[in-house]
Amino acid sequence: MFRRREILQVGCSSFFGLGLSSLLGRRSAAAVEQQRVKSVVLVFLTGGGSHIDMFDPKPESSETKGEFEPINTAVAGLDFTEKMPGLAARANRLTIVRSMAHGDNRHLSGSHNALTGTVQTFRGNSNQDKSLNRGDWPSFGSALSYLRPRPDRLPCQVTLPNPLIEGVLVWPGQHAGFLGPSYDPFVLKDDPNGKDYKVRGLSLIDGLSVGRLGSRQQLLKEIEQQGDIADGSPESRKFDGQQELAFSMLTSSKLKQALDVHAEPPEVRDRYGRHKYGQTLLLARRLVEMEMPVIQCNMGHVQMWDTHVNHFPRLKTMLPALDTGVSALLDDLSERGLLDQTLIVCVGEFGRTPRISPLAGQKVPGRHHWAPGYTALFAGGGVLGGQVIGKTDRIGAYPVTTPYHPNDVGATIYQALGVDPHMMIPDRTNRPRHLNRGKVMDVLYTG
Repeated sequence: MFRRREILQVGCSSFFGLGLSSLLGRRSAAAVEQQRVKSVVLVFLTGGGSHIDMFDPKPESSETKGEFEPINTAVAGLDFTEKMPGLAARANRLTIVRSMAHGDNRHLSGSHNALTGTVQTFRGNSNQDKSLNRGDWPSFGSALSYLRPRPDRLPCQVTLPNPLIEGVLVWPGQHAGFLGPSYDPFVLKDDPNGKDYKVRGLSLIDGLSVGRLGSRQQLLKEIEQQGDIADGSPESRKFDGQQELAFSMLTSSKLKQALDVHAEPPEVRDRYGRHKYGQTLLLARRLVEMEMPVIQCNMGHVQMWDTHVNHFPRLKTMLPALDTGVSALLDDLSERGLLDQTLIVCVGEFGRTPRISPLAGQKVPGRHHWAPGYTALFAGGGVLGGQVIGKTDRIGAYPVTTPYHPNDVGATIYQALGVDPHMMIPDRTNRPRHLNRGKVMDVLYTG
Protein backbone atom coordinates (compact mmCIF):
# COMPACT_ATOMS: atom_id res chain seq x y z
CA MET A 1 0.00 0.00 0.00
CA PHE A 2 1.30 3.47 -0.84
CA ARG A 3 1.23 6.10 1.86
CA ARG A 4 -0.35 9.47 1.15
CA ARG A 5 2.72 11.34 2.38
CA GLU A 6 5.04 9.37 0.10
CA ILE A 7 2.85 10.15 -2.90
CA LEU A 8 2.66 13.85 -2.16
CA GLN A 9 6.40 14.13 -1.66
CA VAL A 10 7.16 13.10 -5.22
CA GLY A 11 6.20 15.10 -8.31
CA CYS A 12 5.32 12.30 -10.69
CA SER A 13 2.48 13.69 -12.76
CA SER A 14 3.31 11.47 -15.70
CA PHE A 15 3.04 8.11 -13.97
CA PHE A 16 -0.31 6.94 -15.31
CA GLY A 17 -0.19 5.85 -18.92
CA LEU A 18 3.60 5.65 -19.06
CA GLY A 19 3.61 1.91 -19.56
CA LEU A 20 6.23 1.58 -16.85
CA SER A 21 5.27 -2.04 -16.37
CA SER A 22 7.28 -2.82 -19.47
CA LEU A 23 10.37 -1.81 -17.52
CA LEU A 24 9.95 -4.86 -15.36
CA GLY A 25 8.71 -7.29 -17.96
CA ARG A 26 11.31 -6.59 -20.62
CA ARG A 27 15.04 -7.10 -20.49
CA SER A 28 17.76 -6.84 -23.10
CA ALA A 29 21.09 -8.51 -22.63
CA ALA A 30 23.84 -5.93 -22.99
CA ALA A 31 27.11 -6.87 -24.59
CA VAL A 32 29.17 -6.30 -21.48
CA GLU A 33 32.82 -5.40 -21.51
CA GLN A 34 35.06 -5.09 -18.50
CA GLN A 35 33.39 -2.47 -16.33
CA ARG A 36 35.78 0.26 -15.23
CA VAL A 37 33.44 2.29 -13.04
CA LYS A 38 30.20 2.08 -11.10
CA SER A 39 29.25 5.71 -11.70
CA VAL A 40 29.77 8.49 -14.24
CA VAL A 41 29.32 12.10 -13.13
CA LEU A 42 28.68 14.29 -16.17
CA VAL A 43 29.25 17.93 -15.22
CA PHE A 44 27.46 19.67 -18.06
CA LEU A 45 28.21 23.32 -18.87
CA THR A 46 24.89 24.02 -20.47
CA GLY A 47 25.24 26.60 -23.21
CA GLY A 48 28.92 25.92 -23.84
CA GLY A 49 31.72 26.99 -21.49
CA SER A 50 34.67 29.04 -22.67
CA HIS A 51 37.69 26.73 -22.99
CA ILE A 52 40.05 29.68 -23.37
CA ASP A 53 38.93 31.22 -20.08
CA MET A 54 39.26 27.95 -18.17
CA PHE A 55 41.62 25.22 -19.36
CA ASP A 56 43.27 26.43 -22.58
CA PRO A 57 44.48 30.01 -22.04
CA LYS A 58 46.18 31.83 -24.90
CA PRO A 59 48.17 34.62 -23.20
CA GLU A 60 50.29 35.33 -26.27
CA SER A 61 47.30 36.27 -28.40
CA SER A 62 46.02 39.77 -27.65
CA GLU A 63 42.91 39.15 -29.77
CA THR A 64 42.00 36.03 -27.78
CA LYS A 65 43.40 36.30 -24.26
CA GLY A 66 40.62 38.18 -22.52
CA GLU A 67 40.70 39.44 -18.93
CA PHE A 68 42.02 36.39 -17.08
CA GLU A 69 45.70 35.65 -16.52
CA PRO A 70 47.20 32.18 -16.83
CA ILE A 71 48.44 30.41 -13.69
CA ASN A 72 50.65 27.40 -13.15
CA THR A 73 49.09 24.08 -12.23
CA ALA A 74 50.41 21.07 -10.32
CA VAL A 75 51.63 19.73 -13.68
CA ALA A 76 54.74 21.35 -15.09
CA GLY A 77 54.05 23.20 -18.34
CA LEU A 78 50.27 23.09 -17.94
CA ASP A 79 48.46 26.38 -17.33
CA PHE A 80 44.85 27.16 -16.46
CA THR A 81 43.40 30.60 -15.93
CA GLU A 82 43.43 32.38 -12.60
CA LYS A 83 39.73 31.62 -12.11
CA MET A 84 40.45 27.89 -11.77
CA PRO A 85 42.94 27.72 -8.86
CA GLY A 86 41.36 24.68 -7.20
CA LEU A 87 41.52 22.51 -10.29
CA ALA A 88 44.96 23.89 -11.11
CA ALA A 89 46.18 22.54 -7.76
CA ARG A 90 44.61 19.15 -8.59
CA ALA A 91 45.79 18.94 -12.19
CA ASN A 92 47.79 15.82 -11.36
CA ARG A 93 44.42 14.02 -11.06
CA LEU A 94 43.03 15.38 -14.32
CA THR A 95 43.29 14.66 -18.00
CA ILE A 96 42.62 17.74 -20.10
CA VAL A 97 41.57 17.07 -23.68
CA ARG A 98 42.15 20.31 -25.58
CA SER A 99 41.28 18.97 -29.02
CA MET A 100 37.55 18.36 -28.76
CA ALA A 101 35.87 19.30 -32.04
CA HIS A 102 32.72 18.89 -34.08
CA GLY A 103 30.83 20.89 -36.70
CA ASP A 104 27.58 21.86 -35.01
CA ASN A 105 27.26 25.32 -33.44
CA ARG A 106 23.59 24.86 -32.49
CA HIS A 107 22.59 24.47 -28.86
CA LEU A 108 19.84 21.89 -29.25
CA SER A 109 21.54 19.36 -31.47
CA GLY A 110 24.91 20.07 -29.83
CA SER A 111 23.44 19.27 -26.42
CA HIS A 112 21.85 16.12 -27.80
CA ASN A 113 25.26 15.01 -29.02
CA ALA A 114 26.98 15.77 -25.71
CA LEU A 115 24.30 14.05 -23.59
CA THR A 116 23.78 10.95 -25.75
CA GLY A 117 27.07 10.45 -27.60
CA THR A 118 25.19 10.47 -30.90
CA VAL A 119 24.57 13.13 -33.55
CA GLN A 120 20.92 14.15 -33.61
CA THR A 121 18.96 13.51 -36.78
CA PHE A 122 18.60 16.89 -38.50
CA ARG A 123 15.08 18.27 -38.26
CA GLY A 124 15.63 21.66 -39.87
CA ASN A 125 16.77 24.98 -38.49
CA SER A 126 13.47 25.97 -36.88
CA ASN A 127 12.41 25.18 -33.34
CA GLN A 128 8.80 24.46 -34.32
CA ASP A 129 8.80 21.08 -32.61
CA LYS A 130 9.38 22.18 -29.02
CA SER A 131 7.94 19.20 -27.21
CA LEU A 132 9.92 16.26 -25.93
CA ASN A 133 10.87 14.30 -29.05
CA ARG A 134 10.75 10.54 -28.79
CA GLY A 135 12.72 10.17 -31.99
CA ASP A 136 15.90 11.32 -30.27
CA TRP A 137 18.66 9.06 -29.01
CA PRO A 138 18.54 7.96 -25.36
CA SER A 139 20.67 9.58 -22.71
CA PHE A 140 23.50 7.46 -21.31
CA GLY A 141 21.60 6.40 -18.22
CA SER A 142 18.42 5.71 -20.17
CA ALA A 143 20.25 3.31 -22.47
CA LEU A 144 21.77 1.62 -19.44
CA SER A 145 18.32 1.30 -17.83
CA TYR A 146 17.18 -0.53 -20.95
CA LEU A 147 20.27 -2.69 -21.33
CA ARG A 148 21.12 -3.44 -17.72
CA PRO A 149 18.34 -2.52 -15.28
CA ARG A 150 19.24 -1.97 -11.64
CA PRO A 151 18.24 -4.78 -9.24
CA ASP A 152 16.45 -2.20 -7.04
CA ARG A 153 14.32 -1.08 -10.03
CA LEU A 154 15.54 2.51 -9.82
CA PRO A 155 16.49 4.21 -13.09
CA CYS A 156 20.15 4.28 -14.05
CA GLN A 157 20.31 8.07 -14.27
CA VAL A 158 19.46 11.01 -12.05
CA THR A 159 19.67 14.56 -13.44
CA LEU A 160 20.44 17.41 -11.04
CA PRO A 161 19.26 19.96 -10.13
CA ASN A 162 16.93 21.02 -12.92
CA PRO A 163 15.83 19.85 -16.36
CA LEU A 164 16.96 21.78 -19.41
CA ILE A 165 13.70 23.40 -20.42
CA GLU A 166 13.11 26.90 -21.76
CA GLY A 167 9.43 27.76 -21.70
CA VAL A 168 7.89 24.82 -23.54
CA LEU A 169 11.12 23.95 -25.34
CA VAL A 170 12.55 20.70 -23.96
CA TRP A 171 16.25 20.34 -24.70
CA PRO A 172 16.95 17.05 -26.50
CA GLY A 173 19.26 14.38 -25.16
CA GLN A 174 18.15 14.40 -21.54
CA HIS A 175 15.56 11.61 -21.74
CA ALA A 176 15.15 8.08 -23.08
CA GLY A 177 14.22 9.15 -26.62
CA PHE A 178 13.05 6.28 -28.80
CA LEU A 179 13.40 3.76 -25.97
CA GLY A 180 10.29 5.29 -24.43
CA PRO A 181 9.37 6.97 -21.16
CA SER A 182 9.85 3.80 -19.11
CA TYR A 183 13.59 4.44 -19.26
CA ASP A 184 13.61 8.19 -18.61
CA PRO A 185 15.94 9.47 -15.89
CA PHE A 186 14.66 10.95 -12.68
CA VAL A 187 15.04 14.72 -12.54
CA LEU A 188 15.38 16.77 -9.38
CA LYS A 189 13.55 20.05 -9.91
CA ASP A 190 14.59 21.87 -6.74
CA ASP A 191 17.74 23.87 -5.99
CA PRO A 192 19.70 21.93 -3.31
CA ASN A 193 21.13 25.24 -2.13
CA GLY A 194 17.67 26.70 -1.67
CA LYS A 195 16.69 27.84 1.80
CA ASP A 196 13.63 25.59 1.90
CA TYR A 197 15.06 22.69 -0.11
CA LYS A 198 13.27 19.39 0.33
CA VAL A 199 13.23 16.33 -1.89
CA ARG A 200 9.82 17.09 -3.30
CA GLY A 201 10.45 17.91 -6.96
CA LEU A 202 11.46 14.46 -8.15
CA SER A 203 9.86 13.52 -11.44
CA LEU A 204 10.20 11.76 -14.73
CA ILE A 205 11.26 13.98 -17.61
CA ASP A 206 7.95 13.41 -19.41
CA GLY A 207 6.13 15.08 -16.54
CA LEU A 208 8.00 18.28 -17.21
CA SER A 209 5.95 19.05 -20.31
CA VAL A 210 2.15 18.94 -20.16
CA GLY A 211 1.67 16.35 -17.42
CA ARG A 212 -1.00 13.73 -17.89
CA LEU A 213 -2.37 14.35 -14.43
CA GLY A 214 -1.11 17.83 -13.60
CA SER A 215 -0.39 18.44 -9.94
CA ARG A 216 0.55 15.99 -7.23
CA GLN A 217 -2.85 16.60 -5.65
CA GLN A 218 -4.51 15.45 -8.86
CA LEU A 219 -2.29 12.37 -8.84
CA LEU A 220 -3.43 11.54 -5.32
CA LYS A 221 -7.08 12.03 -6.30
CA GLU A 222 -6.62 9.68 -9.25
CA ILE A 223 -5.13 7.02 -7.00
CA GLU A 224 -7.89 7.40 -4.46
CA GLN A 225 -10.49 6.99 -7.22
CA GLN A 226 -8.97 3.60 -7.93
CA GLY A 227 -9.59 2.59 -4.36
CA ASP A 228 -7.08 0.98 -2.04
CA ILE A 229 -4.66 -0.61 -4.48
CA ALA A 230 -3.95 -3.36 -2.01
CA ASP A 231 -7.59 -4.34 -1.40
CA GLY A 232 -7.99 -6.82 -4.20
CA SER A 233 -10.92 -4.97 -5.79
CA PRO A 234 -11.48 -5.04 -9.56
CA GLU A 235 -10.12 -1.49 -9.74
CA SER A 236 -7.00 -2.42 -7.84
CA ARG A 237 -6.25 -5.27 -10.21
CA LYS A 238 -5.40 -2.61 -12.81
CA PHE A 239 -2.26 -2.12 -10.79
CA ASP A 240 -0.44 -5.38 -11.31
CA GLY A 241 2.75 -6.18 -9.47
CA GLN A 242 4.92 -4.63 -12.14
CA GLN A 243 3.02 -1.34 -12.04
CA GLU A 244 3.20 -1.23 -8.26
CA LEU A 245 6.92 -1.74 -8.38
CA ALA A 246 7.27 0.93 -11.07
CA PHE A 247 5.37 3.39 -8.92
CA SER A 248 7.51 2.51 -5.92
CA MET A 249 10.47 3.71 -7.96
CA LEU A 250 8.98 7.18 -7.87
CA THR A 251 8.61 7.06 -4.10
CA SER A 252 11.93 5.38 -3.34
CA SER A 253 13.09 6.29 0.14
CA LYS A 254 16.59 5.15 -0.81
CA LEU A 255 16.83 7.72 -3.56
CA LYS A 256 15.24 10.47 -1.49
CA GLN A 257 17.71 9.82 1.32
CA ALA A 258 20.59 10.18 -1.14
CA LEU A 259 19.17 13.52 -2.27
CA ASP A 260 18.85 14.87 1.28
CA VAL A 261 21.67 17.40 1.34
CA HIS A 262 20.71 18.38 4.91
CA ALA A 263 22.12 15.04 6.08
CA GLU A 264 25.61 16.35 5.36
CA PRO A 265 27.63 18.11 8.09
CA PRO A 266 27.78 21.91 7.64
CA GLU A 267 31.53 21.81 7.10
CA VAL A 268 31.12 19.41 4.18
CA ARG A 269 28.48 21.63 2.61
CA ASP A 270 30.78 24.61 3.08
CA ARG A 271 33.61 22.73 1.39
CA TYR A 272 31.58 22.33 -1.79
CA GLY A 273 30.39 25.93 -1.66
CA ARG A 274 27.02 27.24 -0.57
CA HIS A 275 25.80 27.76 -4.11
CA LYS A 276 23.79 25.79 -6.61
CA TYR A 277 26.82 24.30 -8.36
CA GLY A 278 28.52 23.15 -5.18
CA GLN A 279 25.45 21.63 -3.54
CA THR A 280 24.53 19.89 -6.80
CA LEU A 281 27.96 18.26 -6.90
CA LEU A 282 27.62 17.28 -3.25
CA LEU A 283 24.41 15.46 -4.14
CA ALA A 284 26.33 13.79 -6.96
CA ARG A 285 28.76 12.38 -4.40
CA ARG A 286 25.85 11.06 -2.36
CA LEU A 287 24.45 9.37 -5.48
CA VAL A 288 27.87 7.86 -6.21
CA GLU A 289 27.71 6.30 -2.75
CA MET A 290 24.49 4.51 -3.72
CA GLU A 291 26.16 3.48 -7.02
CA MET A 292 23.88 5.43 -9.32
CA PRO A 293 25.39 4.69 -12.77
CA VAL A 294 24.88 8.09 -14.44
CA ILE A 295 24.57 11.40 -12.64
CA GLN A 296 24.08 14.40 -14.89
CA CYS A 297 24.88 17.66 -13.10
CA ASN A 298 23.58 20.65 -15.03
CA MET A 299 25.68 23.65 -14.07
CA GLY A 300 22.86 26.15 -14.16
CA HIS A 301 19.73 26.60 -16.20
CA VAL A 302 19.44 26.31 -19.97
CA GLN A 303 22.19 28.28 -21.75
CA MET A 304 23.73 29.42 -18.46
CA TRP A 305 27.18 29.34 -20.08
CA ASP A 306 26.00 30.99 -23.31
CA THR A 307 27.92 34.17 -22.65
CA HIS A 308 27.35 36.21 -25.80
CA VAL A 309 26.90 39.30 -23.65
CA ASN A 310 28.54 40.37 -20.40
CA HIS A 311 30.94 37.47 -20.76
CA PHE A 312 33.68 38.29 -18.27
CA PRO A 313 31.47 39.69 -15.48
CA ARG A 314 29.37 36.53 -15.63
CA LEU A 315 32.37 34.22 -15.60
CA LYS A 316 33.78 35.98 -12.56
CA THR A 317 30.89 34.47 -10.61
CA MET A 318 30.40 31.19 -12.45
CA LEU A 319 33.98 29.97 -12.72
CA PRO A 320 34.87 30.16 -9.00
CA ALA A 321 31.69 28.24 -8.13
CA LEU A 322 32.48 25.54 -10.70
CA ASP A 323 36.10 25.37 -9.57
CA THR A 324 35.19 25.04 -5.90
CA GLY A 325 32.51 22.42 -6.48
CA VAL A 326 34.45 20.13 -8.82
CA SER A 327 37.58 20.41 -6.66
CA ALA A 328 35.60 19.38 -3.58
CA LEU A 329 34.05 16.48 -5.47
CA LEU A 330 37.50 15.21 -6.47
CA ASP A 331 38.80 15.44 -2.92
CA ASP A 332 35.70 13.96 -1.32
CA LEU A 333 35.55 10.96 -3.65
CA SER A 334 39.28 10.37 -3.22
CA GLU A 335 39.09 10.49 0.57
CA ARG A 336 36.17 8.05 0.59
CA GLY A 337 37.92 5.61 -1.74
CA LEU A 338 35.35 6.23 -4.50
CA LEU A 339 37.33 8.12 -7.14
CA ASP A 340 38.66 5.02 -8.89
CA GLN A 341 35.13 3.71 -9.36
CA THR A 342 33.79 7.05 -10.62
CA LEU A 343 34.46 8.72 -13.97
CA ILE A 344 34.04 12.50 -13.94
CA VAL A 345 33.52 14.31 -17.25
CA CYS A 346 33.20 18.10 -17.41
CA VAL A 347 32.20 19.51 -20.79
CA GLY A 348 29.66 21.65 -22.64
CA GLU A 349 28.05 21.16 -26.02
CA PHE A 350 30.86 23.30 -27.50
CA GLY A 351 33.29 26.05 -26.54
CA ARG A 352 33.30 29.79 -27.19
CA THR A 353 34.85 31.83 -29.98
CA PRO A 354 38.49 32.82 -29.63
CA ARG A 355 37.70 36.39 -30.60
CA ILE A 356 35.73 38.64 -28.29
CA SER A 357 33.06 40.77 -29.93
CA PRO A 358 29.65 42.27 -29.21
CA LEU A 359 26.42 40.98 -30.65
CA ALA A 360 24.51 43.37 -32.89
CA GLY A 361 22.91 46.04 -30.75
CA GLN A 362 24.93 45.14 -27.64
CA LYS A 363 27.71 47.18 -26.04
CA VAL A 364 29.27 44.62 -23.68
CA PRO A 365 31.17 42.03 -25.73
CA GLY A 366 31.27 38.29 -25.29
CA ARG A 367 32.32 35.03 -26.84
CA HIS A 368 29.99 33.09 -29.10
CA HIS A 369 29.26 29.48 -30.10
CA TRP A 370 32.36 27.58 -31.16
CA ALA A 371 32.33 23.83 -31.89
CA PRO A 372 35.50 23.51 -34.05
CA GLY A 373 37.80 23.45 -31.02
CA TYR A 374 37.21 23.23 -27.26
CA THR A 375 38.17 21.39 -24.08
CA ALA A 376 36.84 18.51 -21.96
CA LEU A 377 38.05 17.54 -18.49
CA PHE A 378 38.25 13.92 -17.29
CA ALA A 379 39.13 12.49 -13.88
CA GLY A 380 38.77 9.31 -11.84
CA GLY A 381 37.77 5.90 -13.13
CA GLY A 382 41.31 4.86 -14.02
CA VAL A 383 42.00 8.00 -16.06
CA LEU A 384 45.71 8.75 -16.10
CA GLY A 385 46.03 12.06 -14.29
CA GLY A 386 48.44 14.88 -15.00
CA GLN A 387 48.26 14.75 -18.77
CA VAL A 388 47.18 17.06 -21.57
CA ILE A 389 45.80 15.46 -24.70
CA GLY A 390 45.67 17.50 -27.86
CA LYS A 391 46.47 21.08 -28.70
CA THR A 392 44.71 23.98 -30.37
CA ASP A 393 46.28 26.61 -32.61
CA ARG A 394 47.69 29.96 -31.49
CA ILE A 395 44.29 31.49 -30.78
CA GLY A 396 42.48 28.38 -29.54
CA ALA A 397 40.30 28.00 -32.61
CA TYR A 398 41.14 24.63 -34.15
CA PRO A 399 42.93 21.46 -33.04
CA VAL A 400 46.36 20.99 -34.52
CA THR A 401 46.46 17.41 -33.24
CA THR A 402 44.02 14.48 -33.43
CA PRO A 403 40.49 15.81 -32.76
CA TYR A 404 38.02 14.04 -30.51
CA HIS A 405 34.27 14.11 -31.08
CA PRO A 406 31.37 14.02 -28.58
CA ASN A 407 30.60 10.58 -30.01
CA ASP A 408 34.02 9.48 -28.74
CA VAL A 409 33.21 10.78 -25.27
CA GLY A 410 29.98 8.79 -25.44
CA ALA A 411 31.79 5.61 -26.47
CA THR A 412 34.20 6.11 -23.58
CA ILE A 413 31.36 6.58 -21.08
CA TYR A 414 29.58 3.44 -22.27
CA GLN A 415 32.73 1.34 -22.15
CA ALA A 416 33.57 2.63 -18.68
CA LEU A 417 30.13 1.46 -17.53
CA GLY A 418 30.73 -1.96 -19.04
CA VAL A 419 28.59 -1.63 -22.17
CA ASP A 420 29.81 -2.24 -25.70
CA PRO A 421 29.22 1.15 -27.33
CA HIS A 422 28.78 -0.42 -30.76
CA MET A 423 26.02 -2.85 -29.87
CA MET A 424 22.62 -2.60 -31.53
CA ILE A 425 19.39 -1.39 -29.92
CA PRO A 426 15.90 -1.18 -31.48
CA ASP A 427 14.41 2.17 -32.44
CA ARG A 428 10.70 3.05 -32.35
CA THR A 429 10.03 0.96 -35.44
CA ASN A 430 12.04 -1.94 -33.98
CA ARG A 431 14.86 -1.45 -36.46
CA PRO A 432 18.33 -2.20 -35.09
CA ARG A 433 20.46 0.90 -34.57
CA HIS A 434 24.02 1.35 -33.34
CA LEU A 435 24.03 2.59 -29.78
CA ASN A 436 27.08 4.73 -30.54
CA ARG A 437 29.43 5.32 -33.46
CA GLY A 438 32.36 6.88 -31.65
CA LYS A 439 35.77 5.52 -30.75
CA VAL A 440 36.73 4.82 -27.16
CA MET A 441 39.32 7.36 -25.99
CA ASP A 442 41.92 4.83 -24.81
CA VAL A 443 44.43 7.65 -24.60
CA LEU A 444 42.77 8.71 -21.34
CA TYR A 445 44.09 5.58 -19.70
CA THR A 446 47.37 5.01 -21.51
CA GLY A 447 48.75 8.51 -22.04
